[in-house]
Amino acid sequence: MFLKHEVEIAKEVDTIAASDSLAPVDSTKIAVVVPVKKVVEEKEVSKEEEAAAHKDHLEHVLHQLQNKPWAALYVACIFFMLISLGALTFYAIQQVAQAGWSPVLFRVMQGITAYLPVGSVIFFIILILSGLHFNHLFPWLDPQVVAHDKIIQNKAGYLNFPFWIIRAFVFLLGWNLYRYFSRKNCLAQDESTDNSFYKKNFNISAMFLVFFIVTESIMSWDWIMSIDPHWFSTLFGWYVFASFFVSGITTICMVTLYLKSKGYLENVNTSHIHDLAKFMFGISVFWTYLWFSQFMLIWYANIPEEVTYFVTRIEKYNLPFFGAIVMNFVFPILILINTDFKRITWVLVMAGIVILAGHYIDFFNMIMPSSVGEQWFIGVSEISSVLFFLGLFIFVVFTALTKAPLLPKRNPYIEESKHFHY
Repeated sequence: MFLKHEVEIAKEVDTIAASDSLAPVDSTKIAVVVPVKKVVEEKEVSKEEEAAAHKDHLEHVLHQLQNKPWAALYVACIFFMLISLGALTFYAIQQVAQAGWSPVLFRVMQGITAYLPVGSVIFFIILILSGLHFNHLFPWLDPQVVAHDKIIQNKAGYLNFPFWIIRAFVFLLGWNLYRYFSRKNCLAQDESTDNSFYKKNFNISAMFLVFFIVTESIMSWDWIMSIDPHWFSTLFGWYVFASFFVSGITTICMVTLYLKSKGYLENVNTSHIHDLAKFMFGISVFWTYLWFSQFMLIWYANIPEEVTYFVTRIEKYNLPFFGAIVMNFVFPILILINTDFKRITWVLVMAGIVILAGHYIDFFNMIMPSSVGEQWFIGVSEISSVLFFLGLFIFVVFTALTKAPLLPKRNPYIEESKHFHY
């Protein structure tokens, strides 16, 4: 209708101008031409903008769907690798503390840490593939994103592929070197006539813990927090540590219970199991403390660039977000607070399965919202990734357990550990 009206007025203007350029013209008719044209042009521009915005949205959703199998693979890969790192850290703490109760469990811990080299290689390959743009897990690796994002540009001195991949190489190499030499010294101690190898292990364990506490925090920023490069939390390193540390201790407990049920580890008694269960309980409470501290401070402050992290997870990931709290805090509290339950095998196996599943979901919550957005669900890629890495983990761990005696017979505290009762 507007176009028809505009054409009629335009024709009238042209006719008047052609008949007599000096003839008086109705100014009201000419004045209508410009506004009508402007309205039509604005409508055309708005439609073009809507089409462009819709195209950008579809492209964004496509990237998220393409990210989904990669993100599922990444979550499972980093989770099982960090379980072995958690067990390695627990082992190092026992060495430095010169603990008398735990030496009968050392070979179990070393068996679990055997997965660390395998997991590290796979994980490093995924990081390199990310840098080669096989996926969009890390938006700051995309030059087009960086070109239009001032926040990421300001972090480019730290978040750049060469520096990032070098850090990853140094971290993984350092952890694996400690794992290799600590196991080598522990096996050599069995054949030694003095405690020289034990002392070497004490020294390198102390150095490893210093190296670990620094690299673990940076690792959590590099490999998890940088997936959402606009968000940050000063508690994040501790939070990630608590999650994989309790997972590592839980795995030690479950492997020990399995070997015990098959007639191995005859020197392990219910007091050892009870102590492992206490660590499972205590670190679960520690994880909850960190979770609440991080959530409460950010939620209460209500700073937009910070609180959006939790808003996204509460609105879009409601079930896994609150489910992780139930599985990682409520369930362990209700089950493991009872002293007698800490010595009952089936109770600990049940609690262990729930804790491990809960912390997998915790890593899921940390990684998925920033990499796939709303396009999440537990599907083939998630299930197959977990089953693949679980199978690989079990194969590597139990193969390693067959390579050496399950009792470190020359450890200075082995007799104390054998007779540990309370």
